[in-house]
Amino acid sequence: MLVSRENHPADSVIKVNNTTVGGGNLTIIAGPCSVESEEQILNIARAVKENGATMLRGGAFKPRTSPYSFQGLGKEALNYLSIAKKETGLPVITEITDVRELELFDDIDVIQIGARNMQNFALLKEVGKSSKPVLLKRGYSSTYEEFLYSAEYIMAEGNENIILCERGIRTFEHYTRNMVDIACVPVIKKMSHLPILVDASHGTGKHELVEPLSLAAVAAGADGVMVEVHDNPDEALSDGSQSQTVARYAAMTEKLRKLHEMMKEI
Repeated sequence: MLVSRENHPADSVIKVNNTTVGGGNLTIIAGPCSVESEEQILNIARAVKENGATMLRGGAFKPRTSPYSFQGLGKEALNYLSIAKKETGLPVITEITDVRELELFDDIDVIQIGARNMQNFALLKEVGKSSKPVLLKRGYSSTYEEFLYSAEYIMAEGNENIILCERGIRTFEHYTRNMVDIACVPVIKKMSHLPILVDASHGTGKHELVEPLSLAAVAAGADGVMVEVHDNPDEALSDGSQSQTVARYAAMTEKLRKLHEMMKEI
C-alpha cells in the first residue's frame, strides 16, 4: 500500500500554506461546527488564532442525521471562510459532502472528508485527482485497515497530501456521542507514514471531555487536535454541547502546548 510504513518508512509532513502538519509540529484546528454568519466566523477566527490555532475549521455543507436539522449555509459560508482567511491568515478547512461541490472549494486550503463519507469511493477518487490537502476522518464503524484503504483510494489517484483524523467510533456506551479510540494514534503511526489528528469534540459530544481527551491524544503521539469552538455554544445552530467556549479553548491550548513540549523531552 502507498500509505503503508513499509512503502514509505519516513513520516510524511503535509504543507498547508503557512503551516505544516506532522514533523514534530503541534497542529491545532479550531472553529465552529457550522459557519452561521460573517460576524460569527470572524469573531471566532480572531479568537482561536490569538490562542494558538494553526488552522480554522467551519462547516459550510453539513451532513446531519435529521433532514430537518441545520444543513449549513453552503456557498455563502465558503465566502465567509475566505474573508476570515484573508483577515487572519489562517488556512481554512471545511467538509465536502458531494463531488459536485468540489468546484466551489478553490479558496479552501484543506478538504475534509467526514466520517459518513469515508467510504464514498467516488468522492475519494475525485479529491485524489487534486493536489489540495485532504483531511480524512475515520468512519465510526471502521477498522484501522478500512481507514487506511480509504486513504489509499486518495493516494492511488496521485494526491499524497493526506491527513488522517480519529473522531471516535460507535460502541455500546451511550453516555458519550462516540468513543475516542486513543489506541488508533500509535497503531496508525506504526502502520502508516501519514500524520494523524484527533477530534475529541465529535469523539465525545461533551465539551467537558474535549480537553482531557485532547491531552491524551497528544500524549499518545498525535500530530495535533481538531476542536470545535463557538462564541456562544448555547445558541449554536449545530453541536453546541460539544463546543468549547473561547475561554475554555484558550486554557486547553496552553496545556496542550506545554504537554507537547514536555513530550519532546521524553
